[in-house]
Amino acid sequence: MKILLIQTAFIGDVILATPVIEALRKHRPDVILDVLVRKGNEGLLENNPGINNILIWDKKTDKYRNFRRIIKQVRSNQYNIVINLQRFASTGIITALSKGKTTIGYDKNPLSFLFTESYPHIISTEGGKHEVDRNLSLLKNITGEVHERPKMYPSDKEDAKTSPYKTTPYYCMAPSSVWFTKQLPFEQWVKLIKKKTSEEASAKIYLLGAKNEAEYIDRIIAAAGSDSAINLAGKFSFLDTASLMRDAQMNYVNDSAPLHIASAMNAPVTAFFCSTVPGFGFGPLSDRSIIAQTTETLNCRPCGLHGHRECPKGHFKCGFGIEL
Repeated sequence: MKILLIQTAFIGDVILATPVIEALRKHRPDVILDVLVRKGNEGLLENNPGINNILIWDKKTDKYRNFRRIIKQVRSNQYNIVINLQRFASTGIITALSKGKTTIGYDKNPLSFLFTESYPHIISTEGGKHEVDRNLSLLKNITGEVHERPKMYPSDKEDAKTSPYKTTPYYCMAPSSVWFTKQLPFEQWVKLIKKKTSEEASAKIYLLGAKNEAEYIDRIIAAAGSDSAINLAGKFSFLDTASLMRDAQMNYVNDSAPLHIASAMNAPVTAFFCSTVPGFGFGPLSDRSIIAQTTETLNCRPCGLHGHRECPKGHFKCGFGIEL
């Protein structure tokens, strides 16, 4: 039995796909399970014992030539089952042309009429299924109803790299997001660092992010005036970050990828929801999870599923109104 799982979206989406890997491997330990991701996200799945091969689609360099190459590779691998976790036409084309005997995906995919099985993907502000459960629902005719958590697998190598940072109690903070209205405001991060420093002077505060977020994090640290806060942006891989977050006293994150890394490590997490809401189905799954959001009723919230580059109303009350 050969199965291909497709998730070529962003970091958090790939992490939220890992429960499908866990469920398939438990159901069929002998399965050959491959996963297709976009280039740059393969590190999220490193060391995962449930995966046989990772196929990589380079979307940034000669995207369409690489798209044709991926289609050819998928077809030649002759998968029995192809499972598509995305709702976009490009992955619908890959699925439809895969030559898979069974092709499974969401009915929102424009090519779903060519799949052998399609299922609803419903997002509601009222609080429906978590994205993990929506993904697992695609396995209905393979595994039946199952429940799994996201998982990442840092190795001894990652633990050795992060161990020097674990000599004293510490907190992790991930201040940035691709979308401005998804991230706690700058002033709020400054306030939070000052608060943690005053409460526990001996603790370290590690600020995490991508390399291009280092300057923003430097400004936060400078404004906070804290010698305990250390900028680690761009210094750690995905699995390094997972290793560090796992042992933190608390991880403070936005509705963004680090939230899902915390879930994958069952790490303690406080998740800030500004313009988005947990009801969309992307909330934390750790045993020790805190959701922080404004208690003020705002008729403009949520203002969208993915956030905006600036507050449409100009006041950003959903971010400034969160009690720290």
